[in-house]
Amino acid sequence: MGGLRRYLGLQARAKTGLTSGVLISGLLALLGAALTFAFVLVTVFIWLADRYGALVSALALAGFFLLTAIVALLCCIAIRRRTIERAQQALAARSSAIWLDPRLVGGAVQVSRAVGWGKVATLLAVGVLAAGVGALWFGHNRSGGERDVRDEDDEDDERAERSWFARAA
Repeated sequence: MGGLRRYLGLQARAKTGLTSGVLISGLLALLGAALTFAFVLVTVFIWLADRYGALVSALALAGFFLLTAIVALLCCIAIRRRTIERAQQALAARSSAIWLDPRLVGGAVQVSRAVGWGKVATLLAVGVLAAGVGALWFGHNRSGGERDVRDEDDEDDERAERSWFARAA
């Protein structure tokens, strides 16, 4: 068991390069950066307080950090949305690719030989008909004038991407 643990530890070190020394050095660098940032903030506060007064400088710094937090939140929401869209697209591509699996196609051919082509064709036609009726029934339950807000956002994103590609070309 110890050999397996050592092997896995070596594999992790080979891929990430992490050791206790790297981790401690990184934590010390992070601490130094935080302290430097704190001293820069104190310096900016003193300079603003000398120039405009303590209350105005405190409000200016608070406004700056509030603006920074709002921008970071908006970026987080945008990144989350794009991640969800990419994951949904990957899942859709994966689910459609399962029909092209050679094992599934081979199994379908064997079943059709065992049952007979006439029965399989009839079952396939009924399945396509049921899928079409289901798509009509579930896909068009909204009136033509109502649109989903996400559809409009997607169209805006596509227009922006097309204009960016046109400018880049």
